Amino acid sequence: MTKKHTDNKNIESNVARGFAFEKSNYIIMIIGIVVLGLGYLLLIGGGASSPDEFSYKLFNTRRLVIAPILMVLGFLIEIYAILHRPKQRSDKE
Repeated sequence: MTKKHTDNKNIESNVARGFAFEKSNYIIMIIGIVVLGLGYLLLIGGGASSPDEFSYKLFNTRRLVIAPILMVLGFLIEIYAILHRPKQRSDKE
């Protein structure tokens, strides 16, 4: 029965912590959101003023290369932020 009691104690201590992520996780998430936002902003524009015109601005390097790279990088940063486990603090601190 002592084993069961210690397991419950560990579960209670994990629940009592509060937030699921630490401060560093949230900072990394914000960086990822900024990179994603920048990628989406780089996709904006390039359209013609009239539907009868064709604009080659749709096919520039910014829209076809840089923006998708930033967006993939932003998603990778977000995944890292979720999976990142900060170093455990010792009980002495």
